[in-house]
Amino acid sequence: MKILKIFLVVMALCSVSILSLGCPGTDMEPAPESQVVTVQRGNLTVDITASGNLALSRMEDLVFDIPGRAGEITVEEILVEEGDSVEEGQLLAKLDTSEWNDMLVNLERGLLQAQIDLKNAELSLDKAEVETVTLITGDIVYSSNFDDDEIDILELRLELAKAKLEDAQKAFDEALEKSPEITAPFDGFITKVNVEGGDEVLPGTVAVQLADPDQFEADILVSEMDIFQVEMGGDATVQIDAMTSLILPAEVTHISPTATIQSGVVNYYVKVELEPLEALMQERQEAMPGGQTPPSGQMPTIISEDFQLREGLTVTVSIIVEEVTNVLLVPNGAITTQGRQNYVQVMSADGTAQERAITTGISNWQYTEVIDGLSEGEQVVVTQGTAASTTQQGGPPGRMIIPMGGPP
Repeated sequence: MKILKIFLVVMALCSVSILSLGCPGTDMEPAPESQVVTVQRGNLTVDITASGNLALSRMEDLVFDIPGRAGEITVEEILVEEGDSVEEGQLLAKLDTSEWNDMLVNLERGLLQAQIDLKNAELSLDKAEVETVTLITGDIVYSSNFDDDEIDILELRLELAKAKLEDAQKAFDEALEKSPEITAPFDGFITKVNVEGGDEVLPGTVAVQLADPDQFEADILVSEMDIFQVEMGGDATVQIDAMTSLILPAEVTHISPTATIQSGVVNYYVKVELEPLEALMQERQEAMPGGQTPPSGQMPTIISEDFQLREGLTVTVSIIVEEVTNVLLVPNGAITTQGRQNYVQVMSADGTAQERAITTGISNWQYTEVIDGLSEGEQVVVTQGTAASTTQQGGPPGRMIIPMGGPP
């Protein structure tokens, strides 16, 4: 009797297993470990995600440009300190103007001397080519007294004099365009001050370093499996880890042509540049008149006027590879594959599930686009543990975005 009971229990379990498998087009009850999800429209993004740190992307070394002078010149005054905010055109540093004026005088004298040397070379060549002889009778006789070697030398001296004049003129013109003062080429803040008043500096000496506090970039490592999907100028987003609600648009500005190999793992550096925060805030204000708020998960509704991103902040960069909007989406856990055909279990009015073939588009780690075979509002069965809750716009990378209040 015990053997018979065990046999009956095994047969019963096998029957349940066979029924739960079903066949295409067969009605069945959804398994108790599954859940039902409604097919909705939304936006699907496939992206490559990696972490990095913010870095200032617009930094400029401001130098003392002293054309035509090989020696040192004295710094008269440095008018800023490290950390100071400055405006475009603001005076930052200047050289000793008396020494600067002496330099201009020397360059002008060099130009005059070059002009004299050219004139003398022209006269010497003319004299060597033609000589005049005055006879006792008063008649003037013109005679040629050519020495080929001497003529060649004088012609070369003339060419050299012309070249020296051109160089002297260029040096003088450049000096007139330069200034003993350094001014800020753009609004920003001082990151370094390398000299002080009284220092002797050479041409090209960096006096101060200026950075734009509104221009940032981030470098990330992209694997060899993903690098071919990254394109110059491609769209990206940058999420500030310390402010998860702040997601800023960015653009791919550099893809390293060489690999970074560590422990046999091949990666490539990719740089993205953020859209300036100030410009972005202005665009949002103009696009949403009357006090409307931006969509959830993009820029915080309220940011103080003195809010400023900072160098070194940890960020999550998502480079967008593919993106579709207003499409039917189902969780990946709802899809099964037989050969090359994808299927989902669709709930019918009587509470049973029926397997249906579908045509799919792009997908990410969480959701798949359905091109054909399903309609909005239908319900599909998702195996418990694989169903993902819908997230609002601005959710984690590779997210499904379902707009509030209906389809976009």
